[in-house]
Amino acid sequence: MKISTRGRYGLIALVDIAACEAGECINIKNIAKRQGLSVHYLEQLVSPLKKAGIIKSIRGAQGGYVLNRPAEDISVGEALEALEGPLYPVECLSGDHDQSCGSSGCDVCVTKTVWERLYERLNEVLTSITLAELVNDYKPRKEQTM
Repeated sequence: MKISTRGRYGLIALVDIAACEAGECINIKNIAKRQGLSVHYLEQLVSPLKKAGIIKSIRGAQGGYVLNRPAEDISVGEALEALEGPLYPVECLSGDHDQSCGSSGCDVCVTKTVWERLYERLNEVLTSITLAELVNDYKPRKEQTM
């Protein structure tokens, strides 16, 4: 399984938003400049984060994006799923497949247990890490570059 730039950059942008003072709106241009990312690409990433209820937009001259909930209540897993979709290591776990993973079908697949365990552990790790933890790691690095 590989997390795409969509997931990686979206998470970076989310940490950037979360690292700002409470209630401070952050615009895409500032995030792009600080993180060395494309404004156009970041604009595409905020939409699924808004749809998932992770961030909200504030209109106006001082507008931008803010977290919709405290950073302690947002897991990395929730953010990545909003950006990437379900993080199944193999398609047959999605429940939305045609049992094409082998000629015998998924019910008798000898490796399915491996993929199920991998998916469970991956979710355990990703849901155990919050944005607040990433912000705590990020703030000292951010201050070093200023």
